Amino acid sequence: MTKIDIVSGFLGAGKTTLIKKLLQEALSGTKVVLIENEFGQIGIDSGFLKESGIEIKEMNSGCICCSLVGDFGTSLQEVLKTYEPERILIEPSGVGKLSDVMRAVENVKSDGQAHLNSAVVVVDASKCKMYSKNFGEFFINQIEYAGTVILSRTGSMKQEKIEEAVALVRQHNEKAAVITTPWEELDGEKILETIEGASDLEAELMAEVMSHHGEEHEHHHHHDHGAECGCGCHDHDHHGHHHADEVFTSWGMETAAVYEKSRIEDILEELDREKEYGIVLRAKGMVPAADGSWIHFDYVPGEAEVRTGAADVTGKFCVIGSGLREEALKELFLGK
Repeated sequence: MTKIDIVSGFLGAGKTTLIKKLLQEALSGTKVVLIENEFGQIGIDSGFLKESGIEIKEMNSGCICCSLVGDFGTSLQEVLKTYEPERILIEPSGVGKLSDVMRAVENVKSDGQAHLNSAVVVVDASKCKMYSKNFGEFFINQIEYAGTVILSRTGSMKQEKIEEAVALVRQHNEKAAVITTPWEELDGEKILETIEGASDLEAELMAEVMSHHGEEHEHHHHHDHGAECGCGCHDHDHHGHHHADEVFTSWGMETAAVYEKSRIEDILEELDREKEYGIVLRAKGMVPAADGSWIHFDYVPGEAEVRTGAADVTGKFCVIGSGLREEALKELFLGK
């Protein structure tokens, strides 16, 4: 039976980095398929993971729970039939609700070919307070339904700040295993062992998700349901349940333009200017450099990383946030 592991986390928390670590240190030699669900038109993470030699099934423009629930079910069945993997890793959009992803998995695995092995959330310990305050509905849902909470960026934090992050997690999930040790100090096998040790909690949370889903259907059966949404979240606006595309927007482009590393650094620094570009929560991309190499970059508020990476078929970048000013972003990235 195929194990299904969901690796969730808010924008820029470090999901892709964790998946890379698990693939290299805990799952080498295991037949793995990664199903990605990126929010935005331009898929980036599959490019970052190409070097791992893993089969990647990419699904863009929507959350698993909403417009892609049909595609998700088809994709999962196709993966099971075509690859017969030992394990499927699902990396949902950073703005997807974990409960919706878990429910989507439950709805398509009923033939016994696969089971939900774990539901993990990666939480940026340095930004969790801010994200909880500003985007609580999405951010907190991921914590509430996780069997394991893995804190990222703890290596440079003071002990008291880490404890504050753990306290925030415990407000919303008292039972989950919480990893606070910096990842570079842990072997991927140890992380996987901790994740899989939480499987009983996964079953408990799944039962809660399905129970809640049933109550929603019973309570809202008289409402008309939009054709684009398959998540069962009827009458969203009246019940405080929003889809990611109602709160967040994404902008991205493919480009053959050549960049200098210094220019990318300047662009990422500019993204902190909220009045100019909107609230930018995440940016990432890969573009060709003048010397023939490739530049890969990541951005979360107040923090940017620019590095050399593998070549891709074309340059591309994606920005996710709230109230984005697309023309200003286009000028920033493509203007001379």
